[in-house]
Amino acid sequence: MKIYEKIRIYIDNNGFEHINIAQKAGISAVTFDEMLDGKITLYADDLRAICLALNVSPEMFVDVQSV
Repeated sequence: MKIYEKIRIYIDNNGFEHINIAQKAGISAVTFDEMLDGKITLYADDLRAICLALNVSPEMFVDVQSV
């Protein structure tokens, strides 16, 4: 599953409003929805801002495997 899909599921399952998370992350609502639809690239800075807005660690959405 892709990162943007995991974020969308998390947001939807926890009853967050997309517009509120977008505003907290400093991302326009249109851009935010396009990121979560996979239409535009979700960069590391965007992931950081979204995670701060959700008050979660990026590791929640990124599979980090030990080497």
